[in-house]
Amino acid sequence: MDYLSLAEVERIARSAHAGQTDKNGHPYTEHLSAVAHGVAARGGSVEQIAAGWLHDAVEDDALTREWLAEAALSDTTKAIVDALTKRPGEPLEEYTARILATPGALVVKQADLAHNSDPARLASLDPATAERLAAKYRRTRELLGLAAESD
Repeated sequence: MDYLSLAEVERIARSAHAGQTDKNGHPYTEHLSAVAHGVAARGGSVEQIAAGWLHDAVEDDALTREWLAEAALSDTTKAIVDALTKRPGEPLEEYTARILATPGALVVKQADLAHNSDPARLASLDPATAERLAAKYRRTRELLGLAAESD
């Protein structure tokens, strides 16, 4: 089977998230790009980089589970995206256990956490939101066995 190229995956992700903004009001695609590049910088595979571009697509309703199931992506990429997709009401412990149980997912989540935890991004939020998110990211890192990063 011919899989989508990284350029095609990037185009799909950018199109799916077009018009969305992050908590700072920046285009959401900046976050996707940072995660994909963070995966690459950590030595991630093409499959993991593709998952970096798509890691929030299903969770944010930008793409459907059906689209993911039928997409010309490797089973590895699909499994990573699925693992990183939080389920409604899901405890953080279950979410992180699924990430740890899915080959290749941890490096994508590590890149996601690194960008989400960037002090410059957190500093632009109101103090209560910034502290709540910082605590959530610390707890997630703890459950995943990851040390805090400064990137």
